[in-house]
Amino acid sequence: MDFNKLIATVCVTLLTLPTPSFTVAADKLTKPSTKKIRTFSEEEFLRLFSHKSRKQVSDVLGKPLRIGQSTRPSRVEDTIGRPLKGGKNVSVEMWYYENLVRYDPKHTYKTVELTFVNDRCMNITYFNTK
Repeated sequence: MDFNKLIATVCVTLLTLPTPSFTVAADKLTKPSTKKIRTFSEEEFLRLFSHKSRKQVSDVLGKPLRIGQSTRPSRVEDTIGRPLKGGKNVSVEMWYYENLVRYDPKHTYKTVELTFVNDRCMNITYFNTK
């Protein structure tokens, strides 16, 4: 009987001792991220990011979730019926973000695509597919 009381006392003592490592771990698990993601209206997003550079966009929105590169279609000369002129190289890149633009007070578009042509945002597309 005395042994059981000793074990119970030891267990209670161990449970009441402060353990900073467990406390810190519990705080990290229970606290949500303090960074709040800002959402924009459709017109506000267009006004803020149209014709802006990649650096200006990434400074406000951060790193995109995905980056896509455009490719030149094969046999493009056959499709348009004439040879292409050897003009200067054009760099086209698409950046994808999620849940940034509101289309009503409670809903956002699933995906926003920003198309950069030679380091300028030339096209912005919102969609709920993919």
